[in-house]
Amino acid sequence: MKYLLDTTVLADFANGVPAARPLVESLFSELHDLYTCDVVTAEALSWRDPDELRYVGALLDVLEYTATSPGAARWAGQSRRERGARGGRSLGDALIAGIAWSLGATIVTRNPDDFVRQGVPVLAY
Repeated sequence: MKYLLDTTVLADFANGVPAARPLVESLFSELHDLYTCDVVTAEALSWRDPDELRYVGALLDVLEYTATSPGAARWAGQSRRERGARGGRSLGDALIAGIAWSLGATIVTRNPDDFVRQGVPVLAY
């Protein structure tokens, strides 16, 4: 399986949220294809807490990085247009969903509603 980890997973992992650690450990132990993307990386590395950044940086280093492709960007724009979405948060979520769509990946997130409404598979915790 292919999984794209949302920023919420990185934040919860870094902050020791009980549900996040076993999930991340399970995904790694089952040898899935685990991805991060430009949107998630930029969001996560914009945090100011040095401890969070240390954990997040270590996790980002072991995920496969993918950038937004033209097809994923177009898909995200169409998804936003069809939902009548506005604002920066919905743009980031639409791009993450577009990347997951282009990879054939499931998004791992604490906020499933952000992605379910866009029609992409989600693994919520």
